[in-house]
Amino acid sequence: MIPVGVIEDHPLYRAALTRLLAGEPDIEVDGVAESVTQFAARRQHRGGVVVLDLHPREMSGAAAVLAVAGMGHRVLVLSAHASQPDVLNALAAGARGYLCKDSDAEEILRAIREIATGNNFISPSLASFVLRDRRAAPAIELSLRERQVLSLVAAGERDQDIAATMHITIRTVRSYLDRIRDKTGRRRRPELTRFAIEEGLATSA
Repeated sequence: MIPVGVIEDHPLYRAALTRLLAGEPDIEVDGVAESVTQFAARRQHRGGVVVLDLHPREMSGAAAVLAVAGMGHRVLVLSAHASQPDVLNALAAGARGYLCKDSDAEEILRAIREIATGNNFISPSLASFVLRDRRAAPAIELSLRERQVLSLVAAGERDQDIAATMHITIRTVRSYLDRIRDKTGRRRRPELTRFAIEEGLATSA
């Protein structure tokens, strides 16, 4: 069972989303709230996926993402707001996925299941939007192996998982990560994930 929490301050949308989740045999609804603070008091599990409105009561935007991710949850932003700053700031704050509220039920459920397995999920329309509208920047050349490591980081893989997938040592993985950080100037994993999305290296669907 996948524990899935909901943070949404619109009562009708919150109720509809909860009904959708409750009808799935592999999903356990865990903590339905209108604010981050209320969710923290109601949740039963640490971990799992939290579907987060980007602007709930009391706290919004990247701050809300940081707070929920800091509790140990994987965050799927489901928002009416889909500007470039909203999307990129949420991802940089640690969101594992981003969908618009006009997404259909099938896409929402697919995103939840992908994120629950450790992947990221950005709807194709938003991924292309980010790529199309990102600011021009000097090209950063990464080797094939560095790009492979970066794509696995963006998929949420740990260093030991990357090592096993690529049949290399953890020390080699960390060496590649050091080179990637030096070349990109991005230090934290959420920042590397954002860079991977910008470069088209992250799985978007």
